[in-house]
Amino acid sequence: MMNLMICKDKLDCGAEAAKFGAQRIREAIAEKGECRIILATGASQFEMLSALIREEGIDWSKVTMFHLDEYVGLPITHGASFRKYLTERFVDKLPVKMKEVNLVEGDADDVYAFCKKLGEKISEKVIDVAFIGIGENGHIAFNDPPADFDTEEPYLVVELDEVCRKQQLGEGWFPTLDDVPKKAISMSVRQIMKSRTIVNTVPDARKAYAMRITFEDELSPMHPASVIRLHQDCRTFCDAPAAAELSKFTRDLCTKK
Repeated sequence: MMNLMICKDKLDCGAEAAKFGAQRIREAIAEKGECRIILATGASQFEMLSALIREEGIDWSKVTMFHLDEYVGLPITHGASFRKYLTERFVDKLPVKMKEVNLVEGDADDVYAFCKKLGEKISEKVIDVAFIGIGENGHIAFNDPPADFDTEEPYLVVELDEVCRKQQLGEGWFPTLDDVPKKAISMSVRQIMKSRTIVNTVPDARKAYAMRITFEDELSPMHPASVIRLHQDCRTFCDAPAAAELSKFTRDLCTKK
């Protein structure tokens, strides 16, 4: 079976992804007394994060979190800030404080120095569970095509392409395209792939093209998320609209719920 589950709707997609990821978190804590996770943001993660908060049996005081990306120059007070998103939608809603929260400071005085510092921190120990999504252009984190598959740097300053910026506009985070930043700090592809488990949540018809190029087109930097096909423990959760462009052959290989 392909490591891809087609769920009945967006809510179910988020719930199944959270259930799977939560079990991996519990296993890591049971194995070594702690867990290190990566969290993504964006509209595709709403249901998953809400469900993950409700998962029982997780001692969040033993969990260290890193997050994927943030716009360069955007303060945490901005409505589109991913730091604001994660703080309000996840961190502040947990029943207990996390062991450690590492947010990407896009408005740091020196973003390159910040990338180096955070990169050193995330490299100290393995990431147990990475919760990610796929952008409309097939990106993971803010690694737009053509993505850098080779760099070992954990965090990068990247240029955002127009498709990516239009997605942010379309999701309602900014009033005009000119307001969408052109640069971001992003976790690198290789850093994401170093995670022991990847939980990929991809709901909505807007992601149908991205799902097709990820699972059926050439494995290439032009299709950044296609690299997850090489990971030994990556599971993707999507809903029927997101799976609409997948071939019958691919769909037949998927787990369906």
